[in-house]
Amino acid sequence: MVELRGVRHRYDGRLVLNLDHFAVPTGALLAVVGHNGSGKSTLLRLLALLEAPTEGAVLWDGAPLPRHPPSALRRRVTLVEQRPILLRGSVRDNLGFGLRLRGIGRTTVDRQVETVADQFGLTSLLERRRHELSDGEVQRVAVARAIAVRPDVLLLDEPASSADRAAAGALYRALAAERASRPFAVCIASHQLEDAYRWADDIRALAEGRLSPVTPENLFRVELPPGSGETKHARVGAIDIAVATDRTGPVVLAVPPTDIFVSREPLPSSARNVLTGRVTRLATHRPGGGVVAVTADVGVELVAIVTAEAARELALAPDAPVVFSFKASAVRVF
Repeated sequence: MVELRGVRHRYDGRLVLNLDHFAVPTGALLAVVGHNGSGKSTLLRLLALLEAPTEGAVLWDGAPLPRHPPSALRRRVTLVEQRPILLRGSVRDNLGFGLRLRGIGRTTVDRQVETVADQFGLTSLLERRRHELSDGEVQRVAVARAIAVRPDVLLLDEPASSADRAAAGALYRALAAERASRPFAVCIASHQLEDAYRWADDIRALAEGRLSPVTPENLFRVELPPGSGETKHARVGAIDIAVATDRTGPVVLAVPPTDIFVSREPLPSSARNVLTGRVTRLATHRPGGGVVAVTADVGVELVAIVTAEAARELALAPDAPVVFSFKASAVRVF
């Protein structure tokens, strides 16, 4: 549906986004994960047609868009920023604002406001104003306000950053219910890998403005020592990671979660990296529930991906002992 091709975006001459291709297909539910400053918010602003890229093209259904897309098209994409601003007036006024702006009659507006308020658990807050709401409630109102105008693409920047786990779960369930009744594309930017695995069908990671093959929890900025040997050791947290590279100096190491072998005890292997620790949390990948993200403290926090069957066979659970093993050649260097 909305697509970026050959995009290079700069602020004050600094390259903040460098993407050969990024697309949000029709009906997709995808998550973009990465550390603060990785380019997630900038990416959402380009997808929302709020900014034109410094270089490259933005396409809609395969057709290139002008630098200033028509307002009718921009209304089909809605962005909810991490710190949304509510308009003056009540929650009810906010939920109905976009509908009134589109010339929809009062009766229909009132009905739609009541419906979306019920979906997002806001009925009891309808007459409250901004200063009477918590930050988490403000985020929920902003997402509900965006849903009310029925966009084709909904972009959410850290939508649950101010919510507790129960409120975040309620928010994502409300989104899922709305998508079940009316399929539309959702792209969520988050630094929470657990949320991404639980609620998204497609996960993409950003690092330094580029798409990364691994999740942000397995990205580390390190200083590689000088030398010409085939394997170097980089200090990461309380451990050394063996890396097969001829690079030296400051780099970013990436350990693909699918290249980490998970066991309960050290096993005979050619892996140069064998790290023991304990499981800190588990997250089941949403589509089909057949994949589990295992987070463990092995001197540094690492995330590995295993099948749900393997997780059961290994009796993986929070605080259970675990061994992560991976080859020096599996570590990627940027």
